[in-house]
Amino acid sequence: MTIAIGADHAGFELKEDLRRRLVSDGHEVIDYGTDSTEDVDYPDFAFAVAQDVASGKCERGVLVCSTGVGMSIAANKVPGIRAAVGTVPDEVQLIREHNDANVLTLGAKYLEARDAEKLVDIFLRTGFDGGRHARRIEKIERMEAVAASNSR
Repeated sequence: MTIAIGADHAGFELKEDLRRRLVSDGHEVIDYGTDSTEDVDYPDFAFAVAQDVASGKCERGVLVCSTGVGMSIAANKVPGIRAAVGTVPDEVQLIREHNDANVLTLGAKYLEARDAEKLVDIFLRTGFDGGRHARRIEKIERMEAVAASNSR
């Protein structure tokens, strides 16, 4: 699977752990940075990852900041992105099964590397259930289209 990954300064170390793990698991990883703990702005990295997922260049995205919330907010501004913060395994499973999330955001302040790796594994191997959930995703897509046409 091709995965886009990115982090701000607060998520740098966890991103690096996750990147190494994903590569060792055989995934192709496109790393959008950051490359250090030097202060940077999370929207820049969220946008780069979200753009590649939305365009189909990458199948999924993983973003890391202090809480995961800022990255989620920024990534969700890109049409076609369904980014969600993941904190526990069953939540991550449900964001894939019910919401067809294509970007997982994580809070480095609240997760140990081993726990984050488990969440990413669940995110990557869990499919979308479709059915009644597909109807809801279609509504979200229509809302995005309306919002895009209203902003022109």
